[in-house]
Amino acid sequence: MKRRTAIGSAVVALLAIAGGGLAVSGFADADGGKGSSDRRDAGLPPATADVERGDLSSASQADGTLGYNKERKVNAGGAGILTWSAGSGDTISRDGRLYEVNGVPVRLMYGTEPMYRSLKPGDKGKDVRQLEENLTALGYGSGLAVDDTYTDGTAAAVKRWQKAHDRKQTGRVGPDQIAFSPGSVRVKSADSAVGDQVAPGKPVLATTGSERVVRFSLEVADAKLAKAGTKVTVDLPDGSTAEGRVSSVGRTAKPEGDDPADKTPKIPLTVTFDDPGKVDGFDQSPVTVNLTGETKENVLSVPVNALLALPGGGYGVQVVEHGKARQVPVKLGMFGQGRVEVSGGGLRAGMKVGVPKV
Repeated sequence: MKRRTAIGSAVVALLAIAGGGLAVSGFADADGGKGSSDRRDAGLPPATADVERGDLSSASQADGTLGYNKERKVNAGGAGILTWSAGSGDTISRDGRLYEVNGVPVRLMYGTEPMYRSLKPGDKGKDVRQLEENLTALGYGSGLAVDDTYTDGTAAAVKRWQKAHDRKQTGRVGPDQIAFSPGSVRVKSADSAVGDQVAPGKPVLATTGSERVVRFSLEVADAKLAKAGTKVTVDLPDGSTAEGRVSSVGRTAKPEGDDPADKTPKIPLTVTFDDPGKVDGFDQSPVTVNLTGETKENVLSVPVNALLALPGGGYGVQVVEHGKARQVPVKLGMFGQGRVEVSGGGLRAGMKVGVPKV
């Protein structure tokens, strides 16, 4: 994933300067020497820029992808022929049909515990509580005590639910009738086609949550710019912007993208929106994530390309005053907005420093 950032540009510029072995007055002459002999003879750079005092921000940008949260697989709960499934882009809420095997629907209910067994009177566990919570929310649990025990009252509520859906009223329920998910789901794709033979554990649908998220990545050295909770704004495909924050930061760095030559390790990050209901756009659309970064107030700064690699190590700038140029060692601070914070050498706002001619 390509990343655009003032900080990244600054680092690249520094490496280029240091690697190129620039001397104190080694600015390149961009005009090929025409009309610049007088400046060279005087030891002056081809152009100058101001030393400025003001606020400097390390705000940066990263390319991201608009998607949906909580990707997961829905596996078949029983064996048979897949006779129907929800379509790509469909949103399924509580008690909605996910798919059918041999003409029998499997419906969605909410819960974090997977539906891993057939439930009957006497069973106990978190999955029992989840089932009872759903039956109550759907209006079938009148008088039902919501707890971890599958009672005769639970069986009666299940029978009412089964009757409402024209099912055989057994009072028992299993993976061939319901599937649990933390909330409503959006169908991303079908992993099995209608007419396929399916079996317990075989993927039928790939789903996501219904809320929009953005996924992007940062190089390991820059990951500190976006810790969990960092506020961001996202430029959306329709030209609007939306506010959000970094909700998760990956723990493993690995190369990303299709370029085999790019082996730079990157950390994956996810952004959730403050108001996800207002975010629209096609799945997998490109977006831009704007990271607020750090702001330093009332500091001196110069353009990054004003920096010179000094023969003894460190960096300096070429100060131009009264028609003469002199080297001034500087201490570097924060990079941002194409500039770098500098201090030392008696620098003050309004001074001129040498830069390459553009």
